[in-house]
Amino acid sequence: MDLTSPRTIRSIQEKFGFTFKKGLGQNFLTSQNVLEEIVDSAEIDSGVIEVGPGFGVLTSELAKNSDKVVTIEIDERLIDVLEYTLADYDNVKIVNADILKLDLHKLIQEEFGNEKVSIAANLPYYITTPIITKLLEEKLPLKNIVVMVQKEVALRMAAKPSSKDYGAITVLCQYYTEPSVVTNVPASLFVPPPKVDSAVLRLKIRENPAVHVTDEKMFFRVVKAAFSQRRKTLLNCLCSNFSFPKEEMSTLLEGIGITPSRRGETLSLQEFADISDAITQKTKQR
Repeated sequence: MDLTSPRTIRSIQEKFGFTFKKGLGQNFLTSQNVLEEIVDSAEIDSGVIEVGPGFGVLTSELAKNSDKVVTIEIDERLIDVLEYTLADYDNVKIVNADILKLDLHKLIQEEFGNEKVSIAANLPYYITTPIITKLLEEKLPLKNIVVMVQKEVALRMAAKPSSKDYGAITVLCQYYTEPSVVTNVPASLFVPPPKVDSAVLRLKIRENPAVHVTDEKMFFRVVKAAFSQRRKTLLNCLCSNFSFPKEEMSTLLEGIGITPSRRGETLSLQEFADISDAITQKTKQR
């Protein structure tokens, strides 16, 4: 069964009376080359978790290249479809659940023991950021996260300081991972085609965060504050989110070599870390 074939997809739709739900971001990939790039980038040792299998096109490719695939699908209508399309693979477990509500530590422990796993997914565009945030913030035993996402989202996660794409999600991804865009994927390679182009993004999990911080929660609070009003200066953004007088915050920034009139998108991860540590220290002294 060639699951990359639009004809096969239509045949499965007719067999199961399946209609695409726009609200679930259901767009199924039809390119074998892109599938192979996703699998290669995931660097699967033995086990892999997939999010949003659809009709199982990526799942089947993962099953050919790993000892075990656990695939998580929120749409109950697709479970019977997946059991049909993946019938030839005895190394696939289908979980009907919402990834955002799952205890992933428990799932990984039960299915893979102490082994590090990779994540592979063709993510619905509307929920990309919440899923990636969950995967990173929960500090799961992961090796790589390889996801198909909206092209502009991929560029944002791999962006450099002082670029228009650089933002809070960039800092989050680069704090925990080394992001890289594997390949661009035009909308024409999906059924039904989305309105925007996509990209395969690889997030290689770092052994340790990119920068050392005294208080990780404070670090991300500073990051969120710095990007809360992009047109305002760093000084104004921080003062709006922390109970420091403007003069005191200005002195704090100048003391670590950061000009208060700069904007959040110009700061490196190390500069965010320096601000976070300075505010943490200042808070303890008050």
